[in-house]
Amino acid sequence: MKTFRIFSIAACLMAVANFSFAQTVTETFKVSGNCGMCKSKIEKAAKDAGANAAEWDVDSKELKVTFNSESTNTAKIQKKIAKVGYDNAGATASQEAYDKLHGCCKYERATTNEAKVSCCKDGKCTKCADCEKCCKDGKCTENGDCCKDGKCANCKEGQAGSKDGKCTHEGEGCCKKS
Repeated sequence: MKTFRIFSIAACLMAVANFSFAQTVTETFKVSGNCGMCKSKIEKAAKDAGANAAEWDVDSKELKVTFNSESTNTAKIQKKIAKVGYDNAGATASQEAYDKLHGCCKYERATTNEAKVSCCKDGKCTKCADCEKCCKDGKCTENGDCCKDGKCANCKEGQAGSKDGKCTHEGEGCCKKS
């Protein structure tokens, strides 16, 4: 009985330790859209990408997402939303995905120059979790400024470097060939 009690206490302490390492993050960013149908698709895409909660405001065009930083990140959520046709602060939907939207969901798209959005937050690149200096003046230096000798200059030793001039962290492209 005493062994069982000790084992139970140890198991509880391990569970508490696991939960304390998981960090819940809440982010808010712009997502283009028009109506209630857009709201449903945007929120579903965010949750499919790992968000625990997602709330898109039709009037302000802002999506508030809450997620566990160990299982997903803002860039993954933004890419998933773009994949279903909605331009947002971190990813632009393909023309094909946009064309599949219902007529009432088709929003006015920005021109390609206007559509370039920053992937930086607090001086860090949100596209690559391990790259800390890919941002200059609030903009991601995706032109290769953070790449040296074909590797991301900000990667920690022993981590994935680059392939074909692109940073390979979590499949995200922090660095591109100049």
